[in-house]
Amino acid sequence: MKNPHLSNDQISRLCLELSLLLHAGISVDDGLHLLMEDGQRGGDEAVLEHLSRQMDNGIQFNKAMESSGAFPAYVTGLTEVGIQTGRLEKALASLAGYYDARGRLDTRIRNALLYPALLLLLMLVVVVVLLTEVMPVFDRVFRSLGGSMTGVAGGLLRLGEWLSAVLPALCVLLAVAGLFLMAFAASGRVQRSVTGWWNRHHGDRGVSRKLVNARFAQALTMGLQSGLQVEEALSLAGSLLAEIPSAQRRCADCLNRMENGTGLADALRESEMFPAAYCRMLALGVRSGSADTVMEEIARRLSDEGEEQLSSTVSRVEPTLTIAGSLLVGVILLSVMLPLLNILTAIG
Repeated sequence: MKNPHLSNDQISRLCLELSLLLHAGISVDDGLHLLMEDGQRGGDEAVLEHLSRQMDNGIQFNKAMESSGAFPAYVTGLTEVGIQTGRLEKALASLAGYYDARGRLDTRIRNALLYPALLLLLMLVVVVVLLTEVMPVFDRVFRSLGGSMTGVAGGLLRLGEWLSAVLPALCVLLAVAGLFLMAFAASGRVQRSVTGWWNRHHGDRGVSRKLVNARFAQALTMGLQSGLQVEEALSLAGSLLAEIPSAQRRCADCLNRMENGTGLADALRESEMFPAAYCRMLALGVRSGSADTVMEEIARRLSDEGEEQLSSTVSRVEPTLTIAGSLLVGVILLSVMLPLLNILTAIG
């Protein structure tokens, strides 16, 4: 089959539906047939058909998911664990919650990137219009009054003249930027491409690092709750970080430390996967036999901290862009209005 890529929301919905069907005593293969009867699936019909056909041919569910090419490695891996441990319903429910949270977070990140970029583009258009169209009008007014634009105004006029000379190319660039923003807002493929580039180059810094650590903690929690050994849960959670090389190296370092005899909490702290305070919490949880519960709480706190920092960053970026744009427009207008007022006063 042609490999369709399911979105986080589609994966979450499918996993939730299958977990509910399993809870009702319906097998996975029968559940797939029931889901295929739904006439309003939202784009995952081909995947359901492939899964159902594979299972009818005796292929195990996780292998059918893997052969479809529509699911991330973590989904197929945790599904296999659920089948082996008899906790498939729990594994699917956990995946549904995880990818639902991922979908909502991706939407917030997309909006956080899109609005400031659109605002910046509009500001650039306004400034270009002022410099190329408005400034020459003021220059003609100055010349009709026997004066000339000097200082800041003169510099802005020369900049406007240069922009006028390259205006066709500038219009093309602005149009391309506008089309790119439209494509980013509407196309999941473009969003994944941009996100993948960002993850490879900046995905383990600042706010992104907090969000990556939260994602890793959530994945580790699901692995532990599904009955995996700690090392296996770490290895499986690391598959989520494949698009972030530096984060995957930290995960590999953590796993290597555990294989050399370091405890889970110490390995996570020394590899800088979690802050030291959370590692102390986890150490207490390991000693009390409630590591999975403590890990779930750590994942929740890391996620909350990451989203709060993201909101805080966005709340600073938008006013900064607005103030900077307003100041720039104000400087342009004042640089010509004040000398013009002086000339008019002298004439009067």
